[in-house]
Amino acid sequence: MTTEATIPHVLGEATLGELEQGLRGQLVRPEDDGYDEARAIWNGAHDQRPALIVQCAGVADVMRAVDFARSENVLVAVRGGGHSLPGFSTCDGGVVVDLSAMTAVRVDPARRTAVAEGGCTWADFDHETQAFGLAVTGGLVSTTGIAGFTLGGGVGWLMRKLGLTCDNLLAADVVTADGQLVHTSEDENPELLWGLRGGGGNFGIATSLEFRLHPVGPMLLAGPIFFAGDRAEQVLRFYRDWTRGLPDEMTTLANLTTAPPAPFLPEAVHGKPIVAVIAVHAGDPEQGRALVQPLKDLGDPIADLIGVMPYTMMQSLLDALWARGAHNYMRSAYVDELSDAAIAATVAQHRAVPSPHSEIHFHHFGGVVAQVPEDAAAFGGRSAQYVLNVIARTPDVDGFDATVKWARDTVQALAPVSRAGAYVNFMGDAGDERLRASYGDAKYERLVALKRRYDPTNLFHLNQNIAP
Repeated sequence: MTTEATIPHVLGEATLGELEQGLRGQLVRPEDDGYDEARAIWNGAHDQRPALIVQCAGVADVMRAVDFARSENVLVAVRGGGHSLPGFSTCDGGVVVDLSAMTAVRVDPARRTAVAEGGCTWADFDHETQAFGLAVTGGLVSTTGIAGFTLGGGVGWLMRKLGLTCDNLLAADVVTADGQLVHTSEDENPELLWGLRGGGGNFGIATSLEFRLHPVGPMLLAGPIFFAGDRAEQVLRFYRDWTRGLPDEMTTLANLTTAPPAPFLPEAVHGKPIVAVIAVHAGDPEQGRALVQPLKDLGDPIADLIGVMPYTMMQSLLDALWARGAHNYMRSAYVDELSDAAIAATVAQHRAVPSPHSEIHFHHFGGVVAQVPEDAAAFGGRSAQYVLNVIARTPDVDGFDATVKWARDTVQALAPVSRAGAYVNFMGDAGDERLRASYGDAKYERLVALKRRYDPTNLFHLNQNIAP
């Protein structure tokens, strides 16, 4: 691959001018005034300098950018609308194909479907679908992009009732490595659709995605309840037992964190360890209220924000805590049992956290996630009881390496109750050695065959890569 220093000189202004002239969007170069803003991504841990950024206005721009990168043998990074935790949406010296201006959403309320462009965030998507009282499992914060989230699986607040987001993917338009637009659905190129349901960005650039929608909200029973950190072991033991009996309508998350300086938390606890349980009930709010009562009966919460609220409020409730620019890393695992020993190890790691911005999450799986046939999607791990996600986060580079080590050590401490593999959207390392195990051998080989068909030269390898 060519480098940042040589790309403009090798190609020459005539070649770049031809690319630019054929775009409806914008071509941003390092010398342009808006370059630093255009190259910045959500995760500040990845500060890279692409040679070119193609800000696409539509499918034709995406096709042109892919043709250009392939013909000139240039590194390609694909940027949707959101976070790209491992930094795959940027690169040094290559071309960024940026879809973030492609945010159109078209809802068909009669068919209960929506077609959304690949640059949408969940805020964009939910704004349109909730106008009709419809939704699909979305991100945990509304600034997450729909494309990468869906292609990696889609763990969100509605998953136990509606399934993962990828389980609701009906069709997609994909620009493949040869610069062609391929449509995939159950009736057309169905094997590609299977691969997009959890196989990540390995097979091309998803310029639009069609989803099955479900009646949700606009009001539902949802929100977090917070307890003092010294009660973490008690709360996690309760959480383990409580989740065993919850119906599919209830999706929950246990979070060991440090109290932020948020107005909904008493100032006396700011900066101190806390444990939160977040619950979202995708059904009758009164039924949800009865289900969370045992949680409330634990007593003496620091703050209790569980109540009836708009679905869109729940989707954006945590946005302010996940602003752009901080250094972020995630380490994930599938956990099959929250044993007393595992809970004790988790609490010990929580006490040892080096950064107050870091968190330990347990997402309760099961429900419809586990009921979807295993061969219906590339996604693996749906039979796990919990998804562990350890988030290492610092405001800047200071202390980041130590916090990353803490995240890795935390997952290692829970290895006795974990299985091989991890949720690919929570893999913070490029080239994670657990990737094959995350799918299992049979699915992985099926994904390799798809990769050979649609991207035999591995043009799209800035992802959790399945090599051809």
